Amino acid sequence: MAQFKKTDSKIYSKTATVLSADTIYWKKLGVPTLVKEFGAIDYIDFSPVEPYLFAVTASVRVQIYNPITKLVVKNITKFQEAAHGGSFRKDGNLLVAGDELGKVRLFDVSTRTILRFFEGHKAPVHRTFFTADGHHVASFSDDRTVGYWDIATENHLHSFTGHEDYIRAGCTSPISPNIILSGGYDRKIRMYDTRAKDCVMTVDHGQPVESLLFLPSGGIFISAGGTSVNVYDALAGGRQLAQLSQHHKTVTCLQLASDGKRLFSGSLDRHVKVYDIATYQVVHTIDSSNAILSLGISKNDETLVTGMVDGLIAIYRRESDPRDEQTTQRSTRKSRYQHIFESADQQVDEFKYGQIEGHDRMLRKYEYKKSLDAVMLVKVRGKWPEKTVALIKELIRRKGLHRALDDRTPEFLVTFVNFLTRHIGDYRFTPTLVDASNILLDVYEDSFEKFAGTVVGKAFVTLADKLQTEEQLVQEFLNVQGALEMISVAADTAEPDSGDDASSTPYDASNKAKTHTVISVD
Repeated sequence: MAQFKKTDSKIYSKTATVLSADTIYWKKLGVPTLVKEFGAIDYIDFSPVEPYLFAVTASVRVQIYNPITKLVVKNITKFQEAAHGGSFRKDGNLLVAGDELGKVRLFDVSTRTILRFFEGHKAPVHRTFFTADGHHVASFSDDRTVGYWDIATENHLHSFTGHEDYIRAGCTSPISPNIILSGGYDRKIRMYDTRAKDCVMTVDHGQPVESLLFLPSGGIFISAGGTSVNVYDALAGGRQLAQLSQHHKTVTCLQLASDGKRLFSGSLDRHVKVYDIATYQVVHTIDSSNAILSLGISKNDETLVTGMVDGLIAIYRRESDPRDEQTTQRSTRKSRYQHIFESADQQVDEFKYGQIEGHDRMLRKYEYKKSLDAVMLVKVRGKWPEKTVALIKELIRRKGLHRALDDRTPEFLVTFVNFLTRHIGDYRFTPTLVDASNILLDVYEDSFEKFAGTVVGKAFVTLADKLQTEEQLVQEFLNVQGALEMISVAADTAEPDSGDDASSTPYDASNKAKTHTVISVD
């Protein structure tokens, strides 16, 4: 007996998105936990040592969170005005932060006491960082200077000048304790050497600089400003290596992840882009609920935190999935006993009949009305409209759609017509649903007067309006196609030796135009 051929809905399925290793890896961060802070989130920094606490600078305080419990474990509130740029030292024991009054404070993380108090700036200090040796602090201020401080003696060693506008970005070299990088709203990036006490290199970013960082090698630095992220080679005199323009609003923050192999950029467009440092290509995108001002990620990639303009911080935590552990155990157990099956003479797989869905069972019995009822259920037509369209196409092929639609209740007709209205503009379904619309009109041609003014009649009118809109859209496509053909012909005339045929266009709207039918209801 020949096996029943099931309706094939895969021909209407959308092309599946190929998940890259990066997408799978970063999607495991899961759904974020939202925590409300007081004021916009100025800066987020992770401690480089376990348990990878992170400091959130907002309003007049710096709060230190535990990434596992997502609760505040320490609260530093010794600021008279807004605090800025709280960052850890590489041993995680000290934290330095600036404020709106131009003061720089050094704190002991465990006791929250002030160890050093640096004064000298005449305007707010927005970023503060430790040097690579951990013995000095660099501060970046709106007074257009970069301060260089000695932690042991609390002395102000030098002020670097040269910027013509506010300095809102900066960083220190990860390998050299003498190199400081600053970025200002004058669009300039300046590199200072504390040994020479002078600027040794200047590059133009092209937009006000919002964030700076060095790669772990110390030979390449990255800047963010405007809608672009620029990559420069410091060892080649500041030669620009790449420009990344994946955001459509100002890029506000940068961070490195995966041991310096991935770059994160946050923007006011509510997106976090993840780049591969080797190719500078976007490998993943994380969406946020509001414009992003700052972000941080732990050293082991287990926790990602984004800070937004409305005072919310989103804490993404990579949770272990117990199903993954069970899968690993099963695969281990399978490999352990694999040799037993390999030594067998022959293995015969058990034959299993494929499961037949409800509409296919009805179709097999030639009960066309019941099969159509099965695919018009909400859970089917809403989640898998391709199954509904596949069955309609099979009924049309069998010339059974007339019988399936005849003598129907007004409720079913409204549901069926609404389905046509919703999906007839989808290029995958258009030919089949246009044929179904014509068959529906043939079946109920004599009943339109009875439908006038009823819910069914209004559904038909809505379908007619939808088709007229689609027809106008196709006409606009045809106009654009004609204009493109004229341009291509003009280009061929201007360059007669060109071997390329530019007269063809990737979209032929005429095919779709032929499949549309306009329904008119009196």
